[in-house]
Amino acid sequence: MKSDFLMAITQLSAEKNLSKDVVFQAVETALASAYKKDMNSTASISVKIDQGTGQIEAYTHKLVVEEVENPRDEITLDEALAIRADAAVGETVGVKTLIANAGRIAAQTAKQVVLQRLREAERRVVYEEYVGKEGEIISGVVQRVEPRQSTIDLGRTEAVLPSAEQARNEHLRPGQRVKVYVLEVQDAVKGPQVYVSRTHKNLIRRLFELEVPEIHRGAVEIKSIAREAGSRSKVAVAARQEGIDPVGACVGLRGIRIQNVVNELNGERIDVVQWDPDPARFVAHALSPARVVSVRVEEPSNTATVIVPDQQLSLAIGKEGQNARLAAKLTGWRIDIKAESAALPEELAPVAVAETVFSAPAPAREELDEALLTPAAAVAPVIEIEIDEPVEEHVAAEAAIVIPDAAPVEELEMIPEPVAAEPVPVAPIAARAPARTPGGIRFAEDLLGQVRPPLPPPDAPRPARGGPARPSRGREEREEEEAAARRARTAGAGRKRRTDTNPEEDDDDPYAEYAARFR
Repeated sequence: MKSDFLMAITQLSAEKNLSKDVVFQAVETALASAYKKDMNSTASISVKIDQGTGQIEAYTHKLVVEEVENPRDEITLDEALAIRADAAVGETVGVKTLIANAGRIAAQTAKQVVLQRLREAERRVVYEEYVGKEGEIISGVVQRVEPRQSTIDLGRTEAVLPSAEQARNEHLRPGQRVKVYVLEVQDAVKGPQVYVSRTHKNLIRRLFELEVPEIHRGAVEIKSIAREAGSRSKVAVAARQEGIDPVGACVGLRGIRIQNVVNELNGERIDVVQWDPDPARFVAHALSPARVVSVRVEEPSNTATVIVPDQQLSLAIGKEGQNARLAAKLTGWRIDIKAESAALPEELAPVAVAETVFSAPAPAREELDEALLTPAAAVAPVIEIEIDEPVEEHVAAEAAIVIPDAAPVEELEMIPEPVAAEPVPVAPIAARAPARTPGGIRFAEDLLGQVRPPLPPPDAPRPARGGPARPSRGREEREEEEAAARRARTAGAGRKRRTDTNPEEDDDDPYAEYAARFR
């Protein structure tokens, strides 16, 4: 049955994730320090613990001499030979020592030594674990977010994410799980310091290795990566096995593979292009999604001149030159982009041949009249041809074109030009001003210049509604009748509604028909 001491060591090694040998070594060192302090000895003391039984044995290391002067630290040769057969003068021999129960001070010293050795062992194990992960990606949980840096909990230790290694449009929050790229691991006094990054271009490489099995097993290779963290990235891939589409393998079915990478990078756009050993084709692929007309590569100056259609020029350059900048980083070439309209005359158009153009002034009217009266046979046009090529003698070539004999042309009688007759004076027509209505009211007919019939006078009779016009009556008579009608309506008991809707009785009332609708 194991002792409590061995059970405690086993539990301690499991909690600290350390091997039993490391824990036993730490306990042995702590006990040796405690015994040395308790015995107040200057000699070297070592402790051995049997891992099977838990038995503790202490040994004092003494120097072998011929004559002993200090019994605590020295031993004779004969005594040394009894302990070890090959002992000699000047060597050190371990002598087994009886150990009494240690005091309080010795026990406190042993506890401190055990804790210190365990911490050192744990730091060393953590350092050895993460120093082998440089250049890899690990997953962690955001613990603290500060202006200058963020702290990522990796489980056994904490990693530091500087603000310079974070994307500008990325905002971390405590408790968020992220994948980070391990930049460097330092062995500091307080423990290993792990520095991670979220902007390194190899982070995209490792994410593609996790999401794309063809890249993980080597069938597809990532040739180069150009990245502007948080905005856009370009990845050039090539197939190392026939029959594999490298771009399609990285994109995945319906884009599920590359979408996982984009989601991990918080929506960063990623362009996957095919790598080509031909620099011209590689540059054309790198400028996608823009369409390229032609590429001319100049190896001495490491420059590639790219010609794109006019409508594709802004797309090839990108926002603030981002597409062209990433393509230059991806290919390693200096890229000069030109529009097709500006590049074709100087790049592809043939050299123009110089020629002389003749122009003559327009003939006058007298020359045209003289030409009509002159017979056509008397005119012999001469064509002058200028030769640009150099000759020994400067000769002017003349060619006369003669019109064959024809019938004589009769003289035409000149018809005098007609003389314009003097204008006959016409009496001016007075403009008719539109009729103005009283009160300054203007009608549409007045503005359009149309003649509007005049308004009838106030005393003119109005035609009856639905019947012939009645004879006109005087104004005073109509007013008296209206007043009598109003008195008759108000004299009724309880102001009862009228039921008679005869229009002939209310012809003089302008509101009679309107009021009859609501009776």
